[in-house]
Amino acid sequence: MDKLKLSAYEIIEVRKIADIESMGYILRHKKSGARVCVISNEDDNKVFSIGFRTPPEDETGVPHIIEHTTLCGSDKFPVKDPFIELAKGSLNTFLNAMTYPEKTLYPVASYNERDFKNLMEVYLDAVFHPNITKYKEIFMQEGWHYELESEDAPLTINGVVYNEMKGAYSSPDEVLETAIMEALFPDNTYSKNSGGNPEKIPELTYENYLAFYHKYYHPCNSYIYLYGDMDIEERLTWLDEEYLSHYDANEVEVHSQIQLQKPFDAVVSERRTYPITEDEPEEKHTYLSYNKVVGTVLDRELYQAFSILDYVLVSAPGAPVRQALIDAGIGEDVYGSFEDGMLQPMFSIVAKNADESDQTRFVQIIEETLQKLVKEGLNQDSLLAGINSAEFRFREADYGQFPKGLLYGLQCMESWLFDDTKPFIHLECLDTLQFLREQIKTGYFEDLIQKYLLDNAHGAVVVVAPEKGLNRAKEQALAEKLAAYKAGLSDAEVQALIAQTRHLREYQEEPSKEEDLLKIPMLGREDMKKEAMPFSNKEENMGEIPVVRHEAPANGIDYITLMFECNDIAEEEVPYLGLLRAVLGYVNTRSYSYADLANAINIYTGGITSGVSMYPDLKNHDAMAVKFEIRMKVLESNLEHAMKLAEEILNSSDLHDTKRLAELIAQVKSRLQVNLSSSGHTVAAMRALSYESVYAFYNDATIGIAYNQMIRRLDEQMKENPQAVAEKLQQLIEKVFVRKRMLISFTGEEGSYEKASPIMQKYLEKLPEGTPAQAAIHPVLSKKNEGFTDASQIQYVARSGNFISHGYAYHGTLKILKMILSYEYLWMNIRVKGGAYGCMSSFLRTGDSYFVSYRDPNLAKTNAVYEKIPEYVASFAPDERDMTKYIIGTFGALDTPLNPEAKGSRSMAAYLEHLTYEEIQKERDEILTATPADIRSLSDLIASILSDQCLCVVGNEHAIREESGMFTSIQGLCE
Repeated sequence: MDKLKLSAYEIIEVRKIADIESMGYILRHKKSGARVCVISNEDDNKVFSIGFRTPPEDETGVPHIIEHTTLCGSDKFPVKDPFIELAKGSLNTFLNAMTYPEKTLYPVASYNERDFKNLMEVYLDAVFHPNITKYKEIFMQEGWHYELESEDAPLTINGVVYNEMKGAYSSPDEVLETAIMEALFPDNTYSKNSGGNPEKIPELTYENYLAFYHKYYHPCNSYIYLYGDMDIEERLTWLDEEYLSHYDANEVEVHSQIQLQKPFDAVVSERRTYPITEDEPEEKHTYLSYNKVVGTVLDRELYQAFSILDYVLVSAPGAPVRQALIDAGIGEDVYGSFEDGMLQPMFSIVAKNADESDQTRFVQIIEETLQKLVKEGLNQDSLLAGINSAEFRFREADYGQFPKGLLYGLQCMESWLFDDTKPFIHLECLDTLQFLREQIKTGYFEDLIQKYLLDNAHGAVVVVAPEKGLNRAKEQALAEKLAAYKAGLSDAEVQALIAQTRHLREYQEEPSKEEDLLKIPMLGREDMKKEAMPFSNKEENMGEIPVVRHEAPANGIDYITLMFECNDIAEEEVPYLGLLRAVLGYVNTRSYSYADLANAINIYTGGITSGVSMYPDLKNHDAMAVKFEIRMKVLESNLEHAMKLAEEILNSSDLHDTKRLAELIAQVKSRLQVNLSSSGHTVAAMRALSYESVYAFYNDATIGIAYNQMIRRLDEQMKENPQAVAEKLQQLIEKVFVRKRMLISFTGEEGSYEKASPIMQKYLEKLPEGTPAQAAIHPVLSKKNEGFTDASQIQYVARSGNFISHGYAYHGTLKILKMILSYEYLWMNIRVKGGAYGCMSSFLRTGDSYFVSYRDPNLAKTNAVYEKIPEYVASFAPDERDMTKYIIGTFGALDTPLNPEAKGSRSMAAYLEHLTYEEIQKERDEILTATPADIRSLSDLIASILSDQCLCVVGNEHAIREESGMFTSIQGLCE
């Protein structure tokens, strides 16, 4: 490409990025000043992103609100929500936008070339020509606005970002992170929360919001990224002709550079509070944090080295700083983090569920432990484990559902934002990791601890303590402020607010014009892949153990899952499966301490983890396989080490070290508190389903509310009778981890199983033979309709039911209906008009179905929206173009790209669920040929789901208690 005639661009650098088998290009658009970075390779999952440096000057959330609103229509595509139109009718593999502390990014990805070009055009027009200057209603809907229904009604505030951030600020982790940033960076932009403080968001005026947009959204302040297999010259020429050539770098002067925070003369201390419910204790609920600023993100060795030190010092099981704090009784959970996606990265050590009075001792223990480590030296195996683990993750490039080109782009931005010449420095990391490997015995890492932690005064000790009634006090203060504001309005101003409320609702309800909708580019049904992705299941036997293997290109990595049948575990013991998952690999074994075990796993493998999975039998709805799984990923050359470690864990885990067991239970309890509140939508949906669904019962009992309730009981029991808990786990191990219960799933290259089989058999023969699983135990289910209260300011509202129990059958068109509801009916009524941040629905082949909202200011109103879904479905009458759009969007969700491990897991799930290729092909055909009448015919099926009347809500304690008539029980989420 360096030889191509791209006259509109200055080619600054061309280089081979060998670590990711790509060519990298750094360019600058001559006329507009836009920065361009290209990573060219053979990956057909193409990625485009445009970003802007957007340093906030206050906490009104203006960068965040602009991120939401630029995607609400533009000059070329004047529909109200092009983002949703694309989500409904695109084959995208990623479609979103993100606000960071100092930048805003708009990335898209797709395998389909025409689709990719469509996505690029809509996004570029959105950021450069948005409708936000024409319609204030966009700002009001997504940002904030006053609502007044009538003269007698209370004045309230609503808005999507406003409610999203009310949810975020309900989390103590968010309060802590914000407080740390304010403490460490008082003089630069990092002290201002770019997402917005809900108390400050209503201070943002429409005029200041537009001024911020015009100040920063110019090509000369932009960062444009292209990745993958495409005609780069064609794309850059199009970009120049259609957009960049219309701008001149000299027409504006953008000052967006991020200033370095001057180092401190002394470490500072800060204290904040976070809300808890009236029922939660204040004792042992404080967060203590120790934080230091570490160089700059442009130092590539330091960037990698501190990620390794995070593992060695704090994050690894038995890490010395973590263990010293736990042994001293400071915090139930201790964790570390190295935030490297900012100009001046920060290293943090946090003790959660601690006593505020331990603040001085907390700092003293950290620094004494660090001094001892500098003097005596770090554990060299821990350093090697941290480095090898980082290298395995980088080489594997497994980012789950996210395209790796997207993650590479985000990593480019971490350095590119601060140096136009350095987008690739953190993608060229193998040499850096080798350099660090060579420093293990030199004192290099110990010197870093001395310089950047012990001798560094640019730090902060931040305490975040619980405060009862804080939310209620804020709610009352806001209500009083709004009432006073309303009281000060004239009659004409009151009527104007009522009219504004009505007008906004009318604006939201008015559909986009047909001619505008036609401007959104889309594919046709003929562009859809007709054949479903095949399954790859080949049955083998390894002695007496059945094996199902899945061949896939896997870059020399074996993905192995040892599956043990657990469907005969007594109902009351099921939560212990969840605890066993949390314990295995984190306790001593025959040959290893738990700290040494963690190091060995990370030195020789890409990870050995455990989990509990449920596989409903689709041929017999009363049956289900419940599997305890040991999952490992390992290079073929290291399989012997991996199997030896797996056998150690299964055969000789020491559960009678009750001190260690108590630490792990306390850690699980601590982390569940955050997970349950932050993932309230999945928690509420699964709990509602658990009233009727055995699958959901196991899910709730092993990761959800029932599991949390048991963990809290066991945390207390460990103080009185710890051996009883250890014995229960030991009995479970002896019953479950036997050959007679085992099934193996193996994913790897062609021929890799033949090489792996004798090694696997050698170690698995050391397991006891045991006895097969007995008849499945069916838990007793009952409808409860519960409200679970926490200190959040919003709700997660879930309704569920099962259509198969009412005589209906699963049909492929239910996948289309999910798309329609999520991006039409629920989106319009719960998000756009209701102000919730999100809404979802799901229809499983088992008949299990749910509707749920995310960070929702409403409760009863949302439930009423659910009740009207059958009416909406019965009247569904799109034209052919819209129907095709929903089908394309459904195919986009259906054909999500899968990495080798995920391909194996998909095939194995089909094997265990007795799902055939013919069935998924039939569903695919049903989707491709669907008509509006097919969707309308689902109305009664939806009504049957709702007729089960299963409701679960997680959220604000006062909102739930005000609607107490909707529930059979109300209790604290973490009681």
